[in-house]
Amino acid sequence: MKEVIIVAMVFGSIVFALAIIPGTILLAIKFFRGGQDADDQAEEAKMIQETYKSLSRMEERVEALETILLDHEKQKGREAKP
Repeated sequence: MKEVIIVAMVFGSIVFALAIIPGTILLAIKFFRGGQDADDQAEEAKMIQETYKSLSRMEERVEALETILLDHEKQKGREAKP
């Protein structure tokens, strides 16, 4: 069971990092470039939406992996009991 928690923490950290890093990069670009016109704002909004969709899919995958690991742990527990 400890392994499952460790794996969940690792994958959760990865998802969190993937949410923070692109946001920070976008803010840095915005800061250094100054003002933006409508085309730049539309492109930025599109990039943010794509990042959000990707992170949502990754979250679903992590949840699926956690479910698989938990099922595997339960099956191990059943096999261990005579």
